[in-house]
Amino acid sequence: MSAEYWIDRLNLSEHPEGGFYRPTYESGRWTAQENRERKLYTSIYFLLRSEDISHFHRLQSDELWYFHAGSSLKIHMITPEGKYEEITLGLHIENGEVPQFVVPKHTIFGSSVPAQEDYSLVGCMVSPGFDFEDFELFSQAELLEQYPQHKDIIMKMAYERK
Repeated sequence: MSAEYWIDRLNLSEHPEGGFYRPTYESGRWTAQENRERKLYTSIYFLLRSEDISHFHRLQSDELWYFHAGSSLKIHMITPEGKYEEITLGLHIENGEVPQFVVPKHTIFGSSVPAQEDYSLVGCMVSPGFDFEDFELFSQAELLEQYPQHKDIIMKMAYERK
């Protein structure tokens, strides 16, 4: 199967942070967060090709990632304390990969596919549910001002705003 196969069969659209996605489920239950109502959780398919970057962004909710198909996926994170961490989402447990992972709320993160000419298909569940109002996308300049010690990964994973 190819990236194009999944994009077509799952009816995926381009995502503002990079890659392709489609919402798959929204909870019928609601919860209060910071004085407003939010879906209890939401879920999407997300596909990233080798030539794509899911640029550094931040959510105000936890995001649980599930590996589905293709090559492994690197999730790059800058924690609220300013520490850089990365994990590899995939099925090669003996190589340190994990089939699911939670990116904690308030963490700046993005993802990439290390394999050449390949893709990674994952599922993501956000709780409380995803809302674009809580989505922050960062430029290189914004992150370099706060985290100059992570220049190399920031230059790779953040947008270059002109």
